[in-house]
Amino acid sequence: MPPESAIEIASVSHSYGDRRALDKVSMQVPSGRICGLLGPNGGGKTTLFKILTTLIAPTSGTAYVGGCHIVERQREVRRKIGVVFQTSSLDRHLTATENLIHQGHLYGLRGKELQRRAALLLELFGLGDRSHDRVAIFSGGMQRRLELAKALLHQPEILILDEPSTGLDPAARRTLMDHLHELREESGITTLITTHLMEEADRCDLVAILDNGRLVGMDSPTALKRTIGGEVLTISTANPIKLVEQIKDRFEITASIVDGQVRIEREQGHAMVGDIMDAFGEKIESITVGKPTLEDVFFSLTGHQLGNKSTVGLAQAETMR
Repeated sequence: MPPESAIEIASVSHSYGDRRALDKVSMQVPSGRICGLLGPNGGGKTTLFKILTTLIAPTSGTAYVGGCHIVERQREVRRKIGVVFQTSSLDRHLTATENLIHQGHLYGLRGKELQRRAALLLELFGLGDRSHDRVAIFSGGMQRRLELAKALLHQPEILILDEPSTGLDPAARRTLMDHLHELREESGITTLITTHLMEEADRCDLVAILDNGRLVGMDSPTALKRTIGGEVLTISTANPIKLVEQIKDRFEITASIVDGQVRIEREQGHAMVGDIMDAFGEKIESITVGKPTLEDVFFSLTGHQLGNKSTVGLAQAETMR
């Protein structure tokens, strides 16, 4: 494993019976970076999370975390990682401090050093004044911050988080990502975060896009967006299939249909708005122009939107005609 890589995954596949959840996934996460693993539910993110945290072994292929083989050196991997699960691992009947103390005991921490680390982490995540309050009365955002504190108690090299902002409001999600950026700047910790939220992935240093168990793209959010042709036009119309055909005949441009709207990727797309309105204005309900987003990247790479794998069938197409 190259020393600059905190995580290296080599041709990892995993199957549950006849269903293949991961299909020859290979990727590297450089040390000191925040990497978002973006994909729909059922795309393979949680399976990869379980493999990297040594909860399950891959069917084939291998991976190294912190330089340690995930199967041959499980105990060492577990000491190098801090984990935040999608569902809460907190004891709601204990206080914030008590949760951290019990977590510390699992890692062999004791006495004044454990008390010191717990107090520092509670202050770091803005929970110092709530250290003796029971977790049951904490908001969702506060509980997630305490989960992060737990994961960092043993001073891991790598954080691995599975959908950590599930159930949080937008403000709490932004705060969570702010904390991850602060940790990277202050301690150089590497973070891998699984997510299906575009705004969350957009704040990562790297984004790996996983769909149907395959890695379909990986780069910085900015670089991924540059792969889209200039600007994206979105057109609302009563008959999108017919409009796609007419646009192709008139302008020799291939458009697609996404969620019942016509979508065009084009350099200087805004310059086409007038021509399209002149040609088909009576058929158009609205037309918008925007810079490419990760949603556009995901669609370009997979042919469907995140969380929506449906396509327009023949019967529906005939009805829409």
